[in-house]
Amino acid sequence: MLYFILGLVIFFGAHLFTTFRSREPGKDIKAKLGYGPYMGLYSLVSLVGFVLICWGFGATRDAGSLYMAPSWGRHVNLALMLPSLILLVASQLPTGAIKKAVKHPMLVAVKLWAFGHLLANGELNSVILFGSFLAYAVIDRIAVKKRGDNGPGKDAASSVMSDVGAVVIGGGLYVAILIWLHPILFGVAIM
Repeated sequence: MLYFILGLVIFFGAHLFTTFRSREPGKDIKAKLGYGPYMGLYSLVSLVGFVLICWGFGATRDAGSLYMAPSWGRHVNLALMLPSLILLVASQLPTGAIKKAVKHPMLVAVKLWAFGHLLANGELNSVILFGSFLAYAVIDRIAVKKRGDNGPGKDAASSVMSDVGAVVIGGGLYVAILIWLHPILFGVAIM
Protein backbone atom coordinates (compact mmCIF):
# COMPACT_ATOMS: atom_id res chain seq x y z
CA MET A 1 0.00 0.00 0.00
CA LEU A 2 2.97 2.31 0.67
CA TYR A 3 4.11 2.41 -2.98
CA PHE A 4 0.52 2.89 -4.15
CA ILE A 5 -0.04 5.88 -1.86
CA LEU A 6 3.44 7.27 -2.62
CA GLY A 7 2.65 7.06 -6.34
CA LEU A 8 -0.63 8.94 -5.85
CA VAL A 9 1.12 11.63 -3.79
CA ILE A 10 3.88 12.09 -6.40
CA PHE A 11 1.50 12.01 -9.40
CA PHE A 12 -1.13 14.33 -7.95
CA GLY A 13 1.51 16.46 -6.24
CA ALA A 14 2.98 17.31 -9.66
CA HIS A 15 -0.48 17.94 -11.10
CA LEU A 16 -1.64 20.08 -8.18
CA PHE A 17 1.61 22.05 -8.27
CA THR A 18 0.90 22.85 -11.90
CA THR A 19 -2.71 23.70 -11.11
CA PHE A 20 -1.83 26.15 -8.34
CA ARG A 21 1.55 27.51 -9.47
CA SER A 22 1.87 31.27 -9.81
CA ARG A 23 1.27 32.54 -13.30
CA GLU A 24 2.34 36.11 -12.51
CA PRO A 25 5.10 37.51 -14.71
CA GLY A 26 8.44 36.98 -13.01
CA LYS A 27 7.05 34.36 -10.61
CA ASP A 28 5.93 31.70 -13.09
CA ILE A 29 8.34 28.76 -12.78
CA LYS A 30 7.28 27.49 -16.21
CA ALA A 31 8.43 30.77 -17.77
CA LYS A 32 11.63 30.83 -15.67
CA LEU A 33 12.67 27.28 -16.57
CA GLY A 34 11.37 27.43 -20.13
CA TYR A 35 8.58 25.34 -21.61
CA GLY A 36 10.73 22.33 -22.59
CA PRO A 37 12.61 21.86 -19.31
CA TYR A 38 9.48 22.50 -17.25
CA MET A 39 7.41 19.98 -19.21
CA GLY A 40 10.28 17.46 -19.16
CA LEU A 41 10.57 17.67 -15.37
CA TYR A 42 6.79 17.61 -14.93
CA SER A 43 6.51 14.57 -17.22
CA LEU A 44 9.32 12.72 -15.45
CA VAL A 45 7.82 13.27 -11.98
CA SER A 46 4.34 12.32 -13.26
CA LEU A 47 5.71 9.18 -14.91
CA VAL A 48 7.44 8.08 -11.69
CA GLY A 49 4.17 8.60 -9.82
CA PHE A 50 2.19 6.76 -12.49
CA VAL A 51 4.51 3.75 -12.45
CA LEU A 52 4.25 3.56 -8.65
CA ILE A 53 0.46 3.84 -8.87
CA CYS A 54 0.27 0.98 -11.39
CA TRP A 55 2.64 -1.24 -9.44
CA GLY A 56 1.07 -0.38 -6.09
CA PHE A 57 -2.47 -0.87 -7.36
CA GLY A 58 -1.64 -4.38 -8.51
CA ALA A 59 0.11 -5.17 -5.25
CA THR A 60 -2.94 -4.09 -3.21
CA ARG A 61 -5.57 -6.16 -5.03
CA ASP A 62 -6.16 -8.25 -1.90
CA ALA A 63 -6.68 -5.23 0.40
CA GLY A 64 -10.39 -5.98 0.86
CA SER A 65 -13.56 -4.12 -0.02
CA LEU A 66 -15.17 -1.00 1.38
CA TYR A 67 -18.56 -1.68 -0.19
CA MET A 68 -20.31 -4.08 -2.49
CA ALA A 69 -20.70 -2.37 -5.87
CA PRO A 70 -24.28 -2.48 -7.14
CA SER A 71 -24.95 -4.95 -9.94
CA TRP A 72 -26.04 -2.11 -12.24
CA GLY A 73 -22.82 -0.17 -11.54
CA ARG A 74 -20.88 -2.17 -14.10
CA HIS A 75 -23.44 -1.34 -16.81
CA VAL A 76 -23.43 2.37 -15.95
CA ASN A 77 -19.63 2.30 -16.02
CA LEU A 78 -19.64 0.75 -19.50
CA ALA A 79 -22.08 3.43 -20.67
CA LEU A 80 -19.95 6.25 -19.23
CA MET A 81 -16.71 5.03 -20.79
CA LEU A 82 -17.75 5.80 -24.38
CA PRO A 83 -18.34 9.54 -23.81
CA SER A 84 -15.31 9.60 -21.51
CA LEU A 85 -13.02 8.32 -24.28
CA ILE A 86 -14.57 10.60 -26.89
CA LEU A 87 -14.00 13.59 -24.60
CA LEU A 88 -10.44 12.46 -23.84
CA VAL A 89 -9.63 12.34 -27.55
CA ALA A 90 -11.45 15.66 -28.17
CA SER A 91 -9.21 17.30 -25.57
CA GLN A 92 -6.13 16.45 -27.65
CA LEU A 93 -7.48 17.55 -31.04
CA PRO A 94 -7.95 21.07 -32.42
CA THR A 95 -11.08 22.84 -31.21
CA GLY A 96 -14.36 21.41 -32.40
CA ALA A 97 -17.94 21.77 -31.20
CA ILE A 98 -17.33 19.15 -28.49
CA LYS A 99 -14.41 21.06 -26.99
CA LYS A 100 -16.30 24.35 -27.22
CA ALA A 101 -19.37 22.93 -25.49
CA VAL A 102 -17.54 21.06 -22.73
CA LYS A 103 -14.74 23.66 -22.27
CA HIS A 104 -12.35 21.25 -20.51
CA PRO A 105 -13.07 17.84 -22.04
CA MET A 106 -10.16 16.03 -20.37
CA LEU A 107 -11.38 16.97 -16.89
CA VAL A 108 -14.92 15.86 -17.74
CA ALA A 109 -13.52 12.62 -19.19
CA VAL A 110 -11.59 11.93 -15.98
CA LYS A 111 -14.68 12.65 -13.86
CA LEU A 112 -16.83 10.26 -15.92
CA TRP A 113 -14.12 7.57 -15.89
CA ALA A 114 -13.53 7.83 -12.15
CA PHE A 115 -17.22 8.05 -11.20
CA GLY A 116 -18.11 5.10 -13.42
CA HIS A 117 -15.34 2.99 -11.92
CA LEU A 118 -16.42 3.91 -8.38
CA LEU A 119 -19.89 2.59 -9.25
CA ALA A 120 -18.42 -0.67 -10.54
CA ASN A 121 -15.69 -1.29 -7.92
CA GLY A 122 -15.83 -1.28 -4.14
CA GLU A 123 -12.37 -2.65 -3.41
CA LEU A 124 -10.18 -0.46 -1.19
CA ASN A 125 -7.49 0.08 -3.82
CA SER A 126 -10.10 0.95 -6.48
CA VAL A 127 -11.87 3.43 -4.22
CA ILE A 128 -8.57 5.12 -3.36
CA LEU A 129 -7.48 5.24 -7.02
CA PHE A 130 -10.70 6.36 -8.65
CA GLY A 131 -11.67 8.59 -5.72
CA SER A 132 -8.30 10.37 -6.02
CA PHE A 133 -8.77 10.98 -9.73
CA LEU A 134 -12.33 12.21 -9.22
CA ALA A 135 -11.26 14.57 -6.42
CA TYR A 136 -8.37 15.89 -8.51
CA ALA A 137 -10.58 16.55 -11.55
CA VAL A 138 -13.10 18.46 -9.40
CA ILE A 139 -10.33 20.51 -7.72
CA ASP A 140 -8.65 21.26 -11.05
CA ARG A 141 -11.92 22.34 -12.69
CA ILE A 142 -12.61 24.74 -9.83
CA ALA A 143 -9.05 26.09 -10.11
CA VAL A 144 -9.18 26.67 -13.88
CA LYS A 145 -12.53 28.39 -13.54
CA LYS A 146 -11.16 30.59 -10.75
CA ARG A 147 -8.19 31.49 -13.01
CA GLY A 148 -10.63 32.54 -15.73
CA ASP A 149 -9.67 29.71 -18.06
CA ASN A 150 -13.04 28.91 -19.58
CA GLY A 151 -11.77 26.81 -22.46
CA PRO A 152 -12.05 27.82 -26.10
CA GLY A 153 -14.01 31.03 -26.64
CA LYS A 154 -17.26 31.12 -28.55
CA ASP A 155 -15.47 32.89 -31.39
CA ALA A 156 -12.64 30.30 -31.60
CA ALA A 157 -12.29 28.56 -34.94
CA SER A 158 -14.00 25.18 -34.89
CA SER A 159 -13.31 22.05 -36.91
CA VAL A 160 -15.99 19.49 -37.71
CA MET A 161 -13.20 17.04 -38.50
CA SER A 162 -11.98 17.33 -34.89
CA ASP A 163 -15.39 16.19 -33.70
CA VAL A 164 -15.51 13.38 -36.25
CA GLY A 165 -12.01 12.33 -35.23
CA ALA A 166 -12.93 12.41 -31.54
CA VAL A 167 -15.97 10.20 -32.10
CA VAL A 168 -14.20 7.75 -34.43
CA ILE A 169 -10.96 7.46 -32.42
CA GLY A 170 -12.77 7.52 -29.06
CA GLY A 171 -15.21 4.87 -30.27
CA GLY A 172 -12.35 2.76 -31.59
CA LEU A 173 -10.52 3.03 -28.27
CA TYR A 174 -13.71 2.03 -26.47
CA VAL A 175 -14.04 -1.13 -28.55
CA ALA A 176 -10.32 -1.94 -28.23
CA ILE A 177 -10.39 -1.50 -24.45
CA LEU A 178 -13.63 -3.43 -24.11
CA ILE A 179 -12.52 -6.42 -26.15
CA TRP A 180 -8.77 -6.54 -25.83
CA LEU A 181 -6.85 -4.01 -23.73
CA HIS A 182 -8.66 -4.06 -20.38
CA PRO A 183 -8.10 -7.78 -19.74
CA ILE A 184 -4.45 -7.56 -20.83
CA LEU A 185 -3.56 -4.35 -18.98
CA PHE A 186 -5.67 -4.76 -15.86
CA GLY A 187 -6.42 -8.46 -15.68
CA VAL A 188 -10.15 -7.81 -15.57
CA ALA A 189 -12.39 -9.00 -18.40
CA ILE A 190 -15.21 -6.59 -19.14
CA MET A 191 -17.41 -8.92 -21.15
